Order: sequence, then C-alpha cells, then structure tokens
Amino acid sequence: MYASKSVREVLHRKGQGFWAVSPHTTAYDALELMAEKNIGALMVMDEKRLIGMFSERDYARKVILKGKSSRTTSVEELMSSPPICAAPDMNLRECMALMTSNHIRHVPIVHNGVVLGLVSLGDVVAATIADQEEVILQMENYIVGDDYTPAAVHARPGKA
Repeated sequence: MYASKSVREVLHRKGQGFWAVSPHTTAYDALELMAEKNIGALMVMDEKRLIGMFSERDYARKVILKGKSSRTTSVEELMSSPPICAAPDMNLRECMALMTSNHIRHVPIVHNGVVLGLVSLGDVVAATIADQEEVILQMENYIVGDDYTPAAVHARPGKA
C-alpha cells in the first residue's frame, strides 16, 4: 500500500506563511484580519511562542453566545489553549485523524518548538485527493501497460 504524503510536503506546496495575533488583540481586530485574509483561524503567539488558536468557532461560542463584546474582549480570553499541534513528519492520514478526534479544522505545524506553518482540513483533504488521483492513474496505467512518467502523462490529450 502506498504511503500518504507528509504534512511537510503539504506545507512546502502551499507555503509556510501563516497569520498570527498577540494574546492582547481584540476579537474584533482578529476577525477583521481573518475576513481580510479569508481564513478561519489564527495562531495566538506571545513573541515567537505559540500559546493558542483563535477560530471562528471560538468567536461564535465564546463571544456571541456569552453576550461579550468583540471590541473589548481579548483573543486570550477566547482562544483554544493549549494548541493541538502536528509534527512536519506526520502523514496526512495521521493529521486528519488528529484533526477529526479533536474536532479542529486548523492545526499548527511545529518542530522543536518552532512554528513552521498551519494546515487546514481543506489542505489535508485536497492533498489526499491528489494522492488518490495519482494512485488511480498509476493503477490504470499498470493495468493497460501504459508508460507512467510525468512526461508521458502530460503529453496525453486531456491530461494535465
């Protein structure tokens, strides 16, 4: 059976940039950043140390439902902490299991205490689908005895 891609490979493909806020940022300012960047979660960092995650779910459950004001409530009061993290050498199946069992959609990737990036459930699903499509193509080519090389695949009409 094939081994699934690692989280490191997903980060390499998508880029290792991420968005973070300080624990003293207001929920309102964090939400503005999330809307501007079209993202669903932010890392909460104290200097270079990851201390939590702030997501749309945190906002919905801990501000609106509790009658707090997003303009005066800090992210530190709302964040999920400690953050659930993944290692860069974790494979996609393990990462998806971690996200599913903890009911989270975003996971920071940390190595030796250093944040390398953030992977979303969408990133994991997209990479898993790409993995499966590649395996299916390899199997189809094996069955028909076709040449499976990147050059041969790209030379076929209708294949990208």
